[in-house]
Amino acid sequence: MIVEILKRSMIGIAFGGIFTFIALTIMKFSEFESTVSEIWMHMGASFLIGIYFGISSLIFGSDGSNMLQKTIIHLFLSLTVWYIIALSVGWIPFTIVSIIISTLIFIIMYMLNWTGYYLYYKKVEASLNAHLQNKE
Repeated sequence: MIVEILKRSMIGIAFGGIFTFIALTIMKFSEFESTVSEIWMHMGASFLIGIYFGISSLIFGSDGSNMLQKTIIHLFLSLTVWYIIALSVGWIPFTIVSIIISTLIFIIMYMLNWTGYYLYYKKVEASLNAHLQNKE
């Protein structure tokens, strides 16, 4: 289990690094200047978000509760972690309107991501069933 957590954390850090590189590339070509400490803070926040999402995917691998419960738990944990990090580094202004809008955007993106995975695994399921039907 510890090896799996470390593996998922490293994958999360890799994704955080990729998103940081994309942001730095946009900053470079739009000639936006920033301090090293500011870049360091945002990069660290990206890594933390990546680590969280890497480890939190273990929620879906555990047995015991149904998929709806796991999804709701993951959504609320994700929102909580997102707001702790995003508000503390200044990605979202600390105003009611900003929090409401960012919550709606987060939920819409979460639903799109969830729907994509759902459709993908339904396709895999159909493919496996068709393969099993041909074996008989």
